Amino acid sequence: MTKHRFSDTAVLLGRSLRHITRSVDTIITTSIMPVAFMLLFVYVFGGAIKAGSDSYVNYLLPGILLITVASGISYTAFRLFLDTKSGIFERFQSMPIARSSVLWAHVLTSLIANLISLVVVVLVALLMGFRSGAGVLAWLAVAGILILFTLALTWLAVIPGLTAKSVDGASAFSYPLIFLPFISSAFVPTDTMPGPVRAFAEHQPVTSIVNAIRDLFTEQPVDSDIWIALGWCVGLLVLTYILATITYRRKIA
Repeated sequence: MTKHRFSDTAVLLGRSLRHITRSVDTIITTSIMPVAFMLLFVYVFGGAIKAGSDSYVNYLLPGILLITVASGISYTAFRLFLDTKSGIFERFQSMPIARSSVLWAHVLTSLIANLISLVVVVLVALLMGFRSGAGVLAWLAVAGILILFTLALTWLAVIPGLTAKSVDGASAFSYPLIFLPFISSAFVPTDTMPGPVRAFAEHQPVTSIVNAIRDLFTEQPVDSDIWIALGWCVGLLVLTYILATITYRRKIA
């Protein structure tokens, strides 16, 4: 049964990836906004922002990476919405395939597409002067955190993708996620913020994740932030996976 599920997921993953290759503009579009933010803040606002770093792009990049993921998962909801409206789900149910493979194909497609977008953003950051002396293990740790974060948000995207009534509704949920890093340590240290804003910024997940990635890039001792970041990522992943699975079962019931 497990082998059957894996093979079905692989086939449907190939289908989703073919759609991606036929519309490469989705990956380009996903990368454009984070890159635009990076250019704007480094070359327009960077001189006026005191972030305690010699290179503002080094300080900025972790937050931009999270914005990239938040921007990319809106396409997961969009693709799921199109599948539900086209009747493809009903067609799959009439075929001898594992039902869970339909969702997993979309989720893995989102992961692959977002990883490509993240690589594009890092390459642009390198051109802008980003430098890191981090070793292989630190880079792998950053990749692991970003993968967990991407999976958590992707499973969250499954819910509006299955329940939205319109295309706009399917993708609009990502807007608050895109702007959440602005109220965190992604762009400026939280101690520069007024009291209530600072309290929110210091206790929301993005700040811990950004701080953990930043410490790994700058070869700083990794403190409790990395465990808090992992706790947020794993907790959100488990919660969104359960909610998405329940929503899917109700949808196909």
